[in-house]
Amino acid sequence: MFKTLKALAIAGAMALFAAPASANDIKELNVSYVTSPFNLQVIVTKRHELLEKEFAQDNIQINWHKITSGAKQAQAMAAGSLDFGMVMNSSSVLISNAMGNPIQFVAGVSRPSDTFALVSKDESIQSFADLKGKTVAGPKGTVLHQLLVAGLVSEGLTVDDVNFVSMGIPKAQTAMLAGQIDGALLAASSVITSEQQGAHIVATSRGLAVPKLGMTAPTKFVEAHPDIVERVVKVHRDAMAWIEANPEEAIALGAEEAGISIADAKRLAAWADFTTTFSEEDLESLSDDMAFLIANEMMREEIDIKSVFASTALAQSE
Repeated sequence: MFKTLKALAIAGAMALFAAPASANDIKELNVSYVTSPFNLQVIVTKRHELLEKEFAQDNIQINWHKITSGAKQAQAMAAGSLDFGMVMNSSSVLISNAMGNPIQFVAGVSRPSDTFALVSKDESIQSFADLKGKTVAGPKGTVLHQLLVAGLVSEGLTVDDVNFVSMGIPKAQTAMLAGQIDGALLAASSVITSEQQGAHIVATSRGLAVPKLGMTAPTKFVEAHPDIVERVVKVHRDAMAWIEANPEEAIALGAEEAGISIADAKRLAAWADFTTTFSEEDLESLSDDMAFLIANEMMREEIDIKSVFASTALAQSE
């Protein structure tokens, strides 16, 4: 099962260390600060100044940028103003590479299948079958859109059987709660706050689509500065280890940063399925993501899935 991963890891390692660059060549690192859906590792890394401590002796300055959109992080990398996308989704990475902006995953972050959901305030809507002829809103070309399409197919329907409106999560939530639409594709805290206002979860992405979030860097940066990449990934893993050793303190930190209750933070953490690497199954499901993006005209043609993973992002076999 892990033969592919082992081969990728070996090949990636050879590429990474073919022409290593010293940390002395770097004066600053520009990294994104992405807290949603509930990225505890990133919150801990920033709040505990782990990157700052790691690179202090090298006199490397860490610049945090609040860029939450995957597409905007990709644009910043293309412009040379962002070195690490601390959290990006697989769709954004695939689209970026297809558009000639090579980006690689350097570490895993989470597989939050229960975080993404179809939510409705209409009690008559209890399954995807109940959506026929109804209006559903959410962000197009995302795992939420993929969730809707897969859910409809599971009931013998297609997206043409509903009125799908492309809309951002905040607006979709507001429209659903106001009764202007029948269902909304939501994530994380918007799911919880919708429930608190009388809505219910119709379905999550579990079993229908696999959201994959990871840390990224421009491919040229990965190739030019493998030592820096290794150290940033090490910090990411250290943050994960701290979370596992101090779960209550980590939850409290995340709740404070997100402005939510401890109870809600615990729920989001339970949904997150945190990780630091990608598995063989993740690589396989990325092919499904690519097929979905091509079918919905978000990508024009296929790319090599293996090319979007640095060796540091891959789970190693024993």
